[in-house]
Amino acid sequence: MKAAYIEQYGGPEVLKYGDLPDPSPGPGQVVVDTVAASVNGADWKVCAGEYNHPSFPVILGRDFSGVVSAVGADVKDLKVGDEVFGVLEAGRDGTYCEKIAIGAAIVAKKPAALSHVDATALALTGLTAIRAVEDTLKLKSGETILIQGGAGGVASFAIQLARHIGARVITTASAGNLAWMRELGADQAIDYNATDFRKVVSNVDAVFDTVGGDVAMQSFAVLKPGGRAAFIASGPQAPKPDRSDVISLRPAVGRDRPALERIAELVRAGAVKPPPVRLFKLSDAVEAVGISKARHLKGKLVFKLK
Repeated sequence: MKAAYIEQYGGPEVLKYGDLPDPSPGPGQVVVDTVAASVNGADWKVCAGEYNHPSFPVILGRDFSGVVSAVGADVKDLKVGDEVFGVLEAGRDGTYCEKIAIGAAIVAKKPAALSHVDATALALTGLTAIRAVEDTLKLKSGETILIQGGAGGVASFAIQLARHIGARVITTASAGNLAWMRELGADQAIDYNATDFRKVVSNVDAVFDTVGGDVAMQSFAVLKPGGRAAFIASGPQAPKPDRSDVISLRPAVGRDRPALERIAELVRAGAVKPPPVRLFKLSDAVEAVGISKARHLKGKLVFKLK
């Protein structure tokens, strides 16, 4: 099969495109012929060696959409020909390729009305947003949430999800994305290049930070006493707050079929729309991962393999 992979750590330029062995399904697994796979913020960090992999080559990528082409022993609820989407097991990479072996229990059937490209664009971003907003922050109707970095894949999903829950949504983005933030449902959109969000936001119930660095630490300032903040761009541990009356949380982005079905349900209900997508060939992985590393992008980057 064709794959985009690394044989050493470094920048996006170390990515190679070539042939690797086809996988076969183990017990409880299916093999999926990949139609689309998306680029996520973690991918360039895997490339750089920020995650531990026991051996090379390492195929990048975590989410996908495609068609089941083989079924392992003990799989009863999926069959060859089923259109599915999903996210690889936690701690595992390997979707920048033509065939993926994965545990059947964490794969969901793709809604017919959702394209493979849109399904993969929503898979890990939606899973992360649901884990953060619903499961970790436990956001409720009537609360106010600040979502940092609204134009990214996870944050743009989170804006729509928070709005669907009934929360008041504030977000930060560049000037060119402010109108889009309002279209997604943000009640207030702040140009982070022109305005210090701490001067115009205060007393919020929750913060969801997808940016990290100084922005993460500054976010504690706008929480009300007893407020909570969730962080996905500050490493495996949530940053320690500089005040004692707020809660700092790191969502655990577990994989399971019900969470993927929740994504499909939100799309079917019209609560969430797929993000803008820029398409790439798998052979252009160096370019795509480089764009992702630069971080200034709107929506999602997706490889279309078929």
